[in-house]
Amino acid sequence: MLMFQLPGLFLLTWNPKLSIKHCQRLPSLADGNMVSMHASVKNKVLETTGHMDALLVHENDAVHKICAKLMNIKQISFSDINQVLAHQLGSVFQPTYSAESSFHYRRNPLGDLMEHLVPHPEFKMLSIRNVPHMSENSLAYSTFTWAGLLKHLRQMLISNAKMEEGIDWHVRPPLSGPPSLSKMSLNKDLHFNTSIANLVILRGKDVQSADVEGFKDPALYTSWLEPVNAFNVWKTQRAFSKYEKSAVLVSNSQFLVKPLDMIVGKAWNMFASKAYIHQYTKFGIEEEDFLDSFTSLEQVVASYCNL
Repeated sequence: MLMFQLPGLFLLTWNPKLSIKHCQRLPSLADGNMVSMHASVKNKVLETTGHMDALLVHENDAVHKICAKLMNIKQISFSDINQVLAHQLGSVFQPTYSAESSFHYRRNPLGDLMEHLVPHPEFKMLSIRNVPHMSENSLAYSTFTWAGLLKHLRQMLISNAKMEEGIDWHVRPPLSGPPSLSKMSLNKDLHFNTSIANLVILRGKDVQSADVEGFKDPALYTSWLEPVNAFNVWKTQRAFSKYEKSAVLVSNSQFLVKPLDMIVGKAWNMFASKAYIHQYTKFGIEEEDFLDSFTSLEQVVASYCNL
């Protein structure tokens, strides 16, 4: 698991397949130093997360697939993975025009991001999806339209796809009004991804002609937040990287429910069998710390499940 902090914001990445055997203790540190280090780290984490506004979450497996399937990289390195992460973050935090003017850039994009996407302190998990994403060799032979890019991005959102390849086009938003049991079952089976709030950022040629009405559909969102407050769009005519047109979606949605629930389940099983617990307790981490963490994560999963 890798965690990167921005002011009021975390970027969190993990690999669910990562085994404890990959974690190695530094041999040059004595036990006393390890205790001191643990206390320092623990206090810093508590201090920081107490003021945390949101988490930008990436799954390493998903980033790895982007490298392999979209970037056509054969031997994937950490540098390749970091390039994808940097591309996604850059597509969000590069300047965009303010809502009031098409000539002046936003002065507080991070604050605006939090205002638009975190309307409730219990829901802080954010994901990033961007289109297009491809190798430079493929880019030279590709053309894009705003209608095509936004159609793919919307379907990636509702079907919880991490990239353009492999989108499930059978997933549809639930019908308005109280659905029948069969419709509820169908939507559940197709894994419709309910959103709390979404932000679409458009960069490139003819950006003012892009139609984002599909993201304003009330069926995409939880019932306790009006779509007018749940969706925002930022724009700039300046292209990003080498893409003539590009779109990025930052979403607060149920995207994390399945992987997080799986991780908590595996962690519970390891904890119940006392696997590796002694490696932590001898450095000051108590079993109560594990239980508190499980409770917090289970609450996150339950809250997002009930959207």
